[in-house]
Amino acid sequence: MRKRVKLVVAYDGTNYCGWQLQPNGITIEEVLNGALSQLLGEPVTVIGASRTDSGVHSLGNVAVFDTENRMPADKICLALNQRLPEDIRVQSSEEVPLSWHPRKQNCVKTYEYKILNRRINLPTLRLYTYFSYYDLNVERMLEAAAYLVGEHDFRSFCTVRRKDEDTVRTIYSLTVDRASDDVITIRVSGSGFLYNMVRIIAGTLIQVGTGALEPEQMRQILAARDRKQAGPTAPAKGLTLVSMEYERELRPEICGTNEEWEYVLDQREVPLAGMARLTVNRCLPEYLEPLMARVIHQAVRNGAEIVLVRDLEDRLAAGQRYGYYVLREAETGDNGAWRLMAEKTPKIQENP
Repeated sequence: MRKRVKLVVAYDGTNYCGWQLQPNGITIEEVLNGALSQLLGEPVTVIGASRTDSGVHSLGNVAVFDTENRMPADKICLALNQRLPEDIRVQSSEEVPLSWHPRKQNCVKTYEYKILNRRINLPTLRLYTYFSYYDLNVERMLEAAAYLVGEHDFRSFCTVRRKDEDTVRTIYSLTVDRASDDVITIRVSGSGFLYNMVRIIAGTLIQVGTGALEPEQMRQILAARDRKQAGPTAPAKGLTLVSMEYERELRPEICGTNEEWEYVLDQREVPLAGMARLTVNRCLPEYLEPLMARVIHQAVRNGAEIVLVRDLEDRLAAGQRYGYYVLREAETGDNGAWRLMAEKTPKIQENP
């Protein structure tokens, strides 16, 4: 009987061309596929949660694979580690539902970026830290980091691969700390991260630490939505994926607020009634369409079959389309307070 197994994988990324299969070099995914196929006696392909770049390390990346093998899921990690090189180790393995996908679950990702800040580099840390000779002011870096906490459009802090790419993400916490061994750690937790986002944040904070940028310029860089306004992309070797913590229960509410928008997604009725309610309290006109598309889709991914919507500035109307969804009149029996609902367009229904 086919089963799905979840792995938590730690690795030193120094000698690998990242996680994802590449034609020009060996990757973590390639090594895992080969070792698992050999162990289980069948072709195996893993699906990774975070496709880390070349040189990036991990303490807890997550992957899944399907197998017909009868070996107990919790025993696979021990047997697999016997077939893996020393710079890759599976920390745990467990069976999960066949529908469980590591990139389609709500989770909190945590990364750390480490900077060795001293007069002379240390050879033992050269593969896991970025070396900075210039004295970095941690207090200034902390002040700048505070501007990035919350839900924002991080287009200035990523390498955009598609013009229509959704670049809104939520950072739950962002700290900067100097240890006694001269290592500065930038630790960031969020709902997800864009391509190169953490490394660009690190590069920008380093510029703040040297005095090249003022902390309050972070606000302007965010608002510019222009990659050229932020700092350089810090080298990959200082970055480590620390953990991925998946939600065990659906959050009753999701609130997004910043200078451009404010909304509340009420999910309390999702578990029993399959219904979510989205209230847009305020939103600048240029952000309304992507906000509606993004949050409605999130509600559907979280299990909502019906998403009621309202805009306190009264800009919504039946027939409007937001991404995969179109608004239509809803019969809710609550005196018109929730007169509109979002439904998938026929095209999306036919080709999920």
